[in-house]
Amino acid sequence: MAVCMGLVTRLPLCAQGRGRFFDSLHRHLSSPGTAILKREEPPAGSAELGEEARAPQKTFSEVQKERHEQAQRSILISCPKKVPEKRLLKYLCQHGEITNHFFFESFGIHAVIEYSKKESIASLQDSTFIPYGETEFPIPFKSRFFNISLKNPSSQISDGTLVRCSDQSSPSNVDLMQMLCNAESVEGQINTLMRILQITEENIRLRYLTCSLIEDIAAAYFPACTIKPFGSSVNGFGKLGCDLDMFLDLDDIGKNSAVKVTGSFLMEYQVKNVSSERWATQKILSVIGECLDNFGPGCVSVQKILHARCPLVRFSHQPSGFQCDLTANNRIALKSSELLYIYGTLDSRVRALAFSVRCWARQQALTSSIPGAWLTNFSLTIMVIFFLQKRSPPIIPSLDYLKNLAGAEDKCIIEGNDCTFVSNLDRIKPSENTETLDILLCQFFEYFGNFAFNKNSINIRKGKEQNKPDSSPIHIQNPFEPALNVSRNVNENQLERFVHLARESAWILQQDDKIQPSKSRSHPWGLAALFLPSVSNKSKAKKPGKGPSNETIRKLLESIKADSTKRSTATREKRTTQS
Repeated sequence: MAVCMGLVTRLPLCAQGRGRFFDSLHRHLSSPGTAILKREEPPAGSAELGEEARAPQKTFSEVQKERHEQAQRSILISCPKKVPEKRLLKYLCQHGEITNHFFFESFGIHAVIEYSKKESIASLQDSTFIPYGETEFPIPFKSRFFNISLKNPSSQISDGTLVRCSDQSSPSNVDLMQMLCNAESVEGQINTLMRILQITEENIRLRYLTCSLIEDIAAAYFPACTIKPFGSSVNGFGKLGCDLDMFLDLDDIGKNSAVKVTGSFLMEYQVKNVSSERWATQKILSVIGECLDNFGPGCVSVQKILHARCPLVRFSHQPSGFQCDLTANNRIALKSSELLYIYGTLDSRVRALAFSVRCWARQQALTSSIPGAWLTNFSLTIMVIFFLQKRSPPIIPSLDYLKNLAGAEDKCIIEGNDCTFVSNLDRIKPSENTETLDILLCQFFEYFGNFAFNKNSINIRKGKEQNKPDSSPIHIQNPFEPALNVSRNVNENQLERFVHLARESAWILQQDDKIQPSKSRSHPWGLAALFLPSVSNKSKAKKPGKGPSNETIRKLLESIKADSTKRSTATREKRTTQS
């Protein structure tokens, strides 16, 4: 019923013809396994979430490992617009048991198919051909990204139920406000916001699969490497539509080589050496960037930003719809992701409060996707964690407390920085604090609306304020690199706006008519009221120092122009008199 083709990168046909080249990029997998047709299952998501809810004590590393293995057994398929789901699954089951699948839309219909064994992918690849065109020549890279089409569309489209796509995008602001207004309480609004904005199970799987597909390309040069997602994609605070941060991990290559052998000789690889680790990182990322640009199906708009403080390759992965940033050996960022994952797993209020504060900041233009003098989502999340550490009793512990609970297996030093903290969540005693989310949200705004930013810094390692080490407007200490201020980009004006809006929001949440739903459910209240444009935002064009200065400049220019006109007229009159 279908024809399966490997999705490849095409180049214009050139003089080299159709010779077999780039053999080093081919992936040769093992022999196919036995095909087992599993019973039909609905798109994955709710079942997986339920399992995770019943077993929240998995360590971050265990979750990462499971997700990575899932991704290695998965494929991505570009499908026709109208494809019968049952017939498609039956066709794919010829190569092995399918344990999970879902469909989504991004530049067309796509399917994520997870097999129970990696050998099934080898079987599928063996039955897939590389398409050749008359004017374009394909790069014959056998990836796990396929294109499938119907041999006879007219006779098979009506045979069976068409696919249903899972939603991978956030709701519009109008829909979001309506959902919040329909809630029963401010706490209900906060939970509703997190539920509709957080990354779904399908979206998480797609993120890990995207990293795995990029890993296949990098493995042509570094066979033992892994590409791991970090940041919002894995720490539990990710929002639908957020970027996909990933890093090329080469450390395991060295670990695998450190095997003790007996005998009189020591075997080493012949390698090229460079003068610094940064230069090595730049060279590696430059090569990977070229591979993505030239050989990576679906990878477009590739930019090599190698001279940044943290060198990276930025690109768009069209099939998944993700904007991706690839770095190398960024292990401290992964430890930061693990720390946030632990805090978010310890108490459900952490993530719920962080989602509300971050969404509020975005609605009030305190944060932006464009780099600048604004607060970042990471800074706001650290502020939420710090605030919850300051409650009485604390809702979550300090980083030093987590370090004291760590075992020998948790010991971690990265680039001279102590990144040690407990990974086993069962060792951490739950908080006895019972404050509700509506109280915490109001108190968060009141706390930071009156925080002494001029003399104190925010330190989640100690869980208390510290004296500021510099004159920056706001100082938030990096939890693993104490010398770094994660909010060093924020200027005085942006901090003043944050403080003003925090005080205004605390005031709104203390008004009885603002924290109760209206009878018609149409007027924004509670959390929804905080998302409305602030009075200060409406009048910021009239701020002192901006309006008058512009007006003064305008009048000065008009005065100069009038004076110039007078002098020109007088000169013409003088010349007329002299003639």
